[in-house]
Amino acid sequence: MIKAILLGASGQLGKEWQRIVEQDHSDEIKLLPYTSSDLDITHYQKVSDEFREQKPDVVINCAAYTDVDGAENHRKLTRKVNTEAVLYLAELSNELDFTLIHYSTDYVFPGIKLNKREFPEGYPETYSADPINWYGKTKWEGEQAIRQTTKNHLVIRVSWLCGRDGSNFVKTMLRLGKERDELQVVNDQWGSPTFAENVVTNCLNLLHQQANGTYHVTSKGLITWYDFAEAIFTISDIEVSLEKVTSDAFPTKAQRPYFSKLNTNKIEGVPGSELIDWKKGLRKLLGQLQ
Repeated sequence: MIKAILLGASGQLGKEWQRIVEQDHSDEIKLLPYTSSDLDITHYQKVSDEFREQKPDVVINCAAYTDVDGAENHRKLTRKVNTEAVLYLAELSNELDFTLIHYSTDYVFPGIKLNKREFPEGYPETYSADPINWYGKTKWEGEQAIRQTTKNHLVIRVSWLCGRDGSNFVKTMLRLGKERDELQVVNDQWGSPTFAENVVTNCLNLLHQQANGTYHVTSKGLITWYDFAEAIFTISDIEVSLEKVTSDAFPTKAQRPYFSKLNTNKIEGVPGSELIDWKKGLRKLLGQLQ
């Protein structure tokens, strides 16, 4: 029986971990979920005490400061959560000998137009990071802290994350589709959605394969936010007039990458891994939400 501590249990990935382990893996994994109010990862002494008491085999870190625009205004807090606390988890991983599973982001990459031509299948794991916003910068620093501190880790990068829980693009579009007849959606940012359920099932497989290192987990295909919105409304039979706009139509505090597709060749080479086409993933999620 694997004993796993789950940090950030109330988020999209945290809730999905609990659901999947409860449904399909309760006989092999004992999952101990902690929300940020149960155990704040920036309270080092409490984290240390809890880990020493529980003696986990695995720690799954779904806790993060994820408000990309808010991060620009709250730089100290963002770095504390996404970098400094992550370094402490890595140090504990080394000391207490547990596997650290940590989630990162497509925003570690620069996302320039040239890269879209260079990497039609997405950025490989080995491409040098060059984040263009503070959120991406702190997530990259967190990744580096893990790599430099413990070998016993899995760093999983995801992009455009959506699932049954929390707030995400799919749920926002469904809500706006009921409220409005017309919507403007950005058509000059390229990437691929990642479905929380698929992330967790692939992470469980990596765990069973005793893999370590950095992996990209996202769905197959390359689309814009406009393409994604159009598919959401088509599949859901919601009639909305959609207008394609550039990113300039929605000025944001934090700069967004033009291109942030993640290449998944590495994880596809792991026996038992299963990546889905973005449309298949969307149909499944919409079915679950309904």
